Amino acid sequence: MTETTPVPLDEATETRAVATALRQPYLHEHVTCLCAPVLWLSPPHGDLLGGVDGLYVADRRVLARLRVTVAGEAPTPISTGSMSPADARFLAVARGLSDPRPDPMVMCERFRRVDADSGTETIRLENRSRGAVVAEIVVYAGTDLAAMGRVKAGEQGSLLAAEEVDSGLGWTAGDGAYATLTASPPPRVDARGGRLRWRAEIPAGGTWTAELTARLTARPVPSPASSTPATSTDGFRPTRPPAPAPWHADPLRVCADDHRTDELVRLSVADLDALRLCDPAEPADSYFAAGSPWYLTLFGRDALWSALMSLPLGYEMLAGTLRTLARRQGTRVDPEREEAPGKILHEVRPADAAVWLPPVYYGTVDATPLFVVALAEAWRWGMPADEVEALVPAAERALQWLRGHGDPDSDGLIEYVPSGTALINQGWKDSSDGVQWADGELAEGPVALAEVQGYAYQAAIDGAALLEAFGRPGADPWRQWAADLQTRFRKTYWLSDEDGSYPAIALDGRKRPVDGPASNMGHLLGTGLLSTDEEAAVAQRLLSPALASGHGLRTLADSTRGFNALSYHAGSVWPHDTAIAALGLHRAGLNGEAIRLLAGLIVAAPAFDYRLPELYGGYRATPPMPPVPYPASCRPQAWAAAVGPALARVLLGIDADIPAGRITLSPVTPSPIGAFEVHGVRIGGGSLAARVDAQGHTTVLQAPPGIEVVVR
Repeated sequence: MTETTPVPLDEATETRAVATALRQPYLHEHVTCLCAPVLWLSPPHGDLLGGVDGLYVADRRVLARLRVTVAGEAPTPISTGSMSPADARFLAVARGLSDPRPDPMVMCERFRRVDADSGTETIRLENRSRGAVVAEIVVYAGTDLAAMGRVKAGEQGSLLAAEEVDSGLGWTAGDGAYATLTASPPPRVDARGGRLRWRAEIPAGGTWTAELTARLTARPVPSPASSTPATSTDGFRPTRPPAPAPWHADPLRVCADDHRTDELVRLSVADLDALRLCDPAEPADSYFAAGSPWYLTLFGRDALWSALMSLPLGYEMLAGTLRTLARRQGTRVDPEREEAPGKILHEVRPADAAVWLPPVYYGTVDATPLFVVALAEAWRWGMPADEVEALVPAAERALQWLRGHGDPDSDGLIEYVPSGTALINQGWKDSSDGVQWADGELAEGPVALAEVQGYAYQAAIDGAALLEAFGRPGADPWRQWAADLQTRFRKTYWLSDEDGSYPAIALDGRKRPVDGPASNMGHLLGTGLLSTDEEAAVAQRLLSPALASGHGLRTLADSTRGFNALSYHAGSVWPHDTAIAALGLHRAGLNGEAIRLLAGLIVAAPAFDYRLPELYGGYRATPPMPPVPYPASCRPQAWAAAVGPALARVLLGIDADIPAGRITLSPVTPSPIGAFEVHGVRIGGGSLAARVDAQGHTTVLQAPPGIEVVVR
């Protein structure tokens, strides 16, 4: 069947209708079942009725409509819950079948689950009335097989005509994509109406069950081979890793007096597992998809940060991410894709799922230095030397990008000059208003972001260490390059106002420091770019009321004209942003300040059922009022989920140097969560566990073999 849109009554109505149709759908009240690259999205009642609702496989919508009726009416919802990120249960009452007593007598339970390539739903009727009931159960189904990018843009595609298949329905898109919905026991099929029907007689105390399975059973034929180089996405299709998560046998866990911490870490680890994908070129290499539902694919910056923050789960995800990105490292100058030799990509999507950006796109300024930083950090956390050495050439190419294409005006700073069709801003705050002056004016490019200079400095220092360790030349010139960058940054980025000194978010195209105080400065901590006094000044600014909301760091100070607590990047709170600042504070020796920031995320977590979203409102925390959702936020989202492992790392104050045979712990004392234990930290070929009591005394319960653990 095909949906039709009513004819507008007048021009004003038509304008409103078009505007509404193109609005990005909201997600904050939706239930998500996720096993990347497969997910269900539905309202709490479970039916799929339009908008963003659907079952998706690898960025294609397999089901857009799914509605269940019992005895001619929709059961009345009473409860929704889940046991894991991959499932959900919807419990309702079939009121039309109950006897006259007020108690619910006939229950309709729908248990939904996703796995690596399909979605299933079990419909179960339970009769608790005193006599048998007879009912017709009908499932209405349809799909548009839309690409996720179209859905995100707010487009409403027409439903495709259904055909009858064995025990179900099938749909074919114009590009050859084919979806099926099959059922057991076999239903009566009405393909024209998109309906599956059963007649059930359920005795008193009895049950009736049917199972639906939906899957994408064929994919579009890849485009013919062309002159596109090895970084092409022809054939790129995100898939589930073939093996369990590396941490599966001994997952990271925290046991604290404040049980909110335990739940936050537990669900963080579960969500990270649900977000795992593997490289189709080498399924043994896994990475974290950026987020559900909009970004279930490989994003360079997101995958690197998520794996870096998740290092307490083991180095393997970071190693797989590095290899996956190295296979797609830029090899040529391509203005349309913003590719350059040595550059690490921004995102890659299946060709049929890309909408307004090229399927492989390199428009990011920070992923390339982060690649070098991540390789050095993976090495310190136990990545085998031969695996590290194999990636050193890719790190060398990334370093060369820093003083080549990454510095287009050769002024010693890393900046971006986007093309006309690309992302305007190319740091992690990549929305159009992500870089602002205090008066609300937008910065004009080329833009040299502050945090990117910190990443670049750390990349040069870490890169020099890698070059030396693996017998390659060029270490000293990179150390000198880093020293020159440090001097240049100190001279050009620092500003002062009535609250003291702070680093600008960026230099604009005229090399002026952009004065809107922003959370970006938190990313400078621990990179080595700042002096001890400068790090203390940044810590003071981050913890000021203008930036610290009580639920985490605001992206932009509320003292600026452009502040908007529900903007994407100009006043909202991003949990990963807060966690990165906290990790930097820890590396700077400011553990107390680090945990003060993270405590805000612990306070916010229960409002989101401990599944922290991509972002939420930057309003001042006013208990008992909960934080305000950002309605289009991804949830779960990889670097928000990575807050759990990052929190565990800060609590114990873990610094690893496995090549030197040493782990250093500097736990937070006194801890705002009381006494705590951390178990399942995978590091150096083994596991680490420790207890910190209420007085701050630390006991190492388990250590990796052959590694010295030093407690400070």
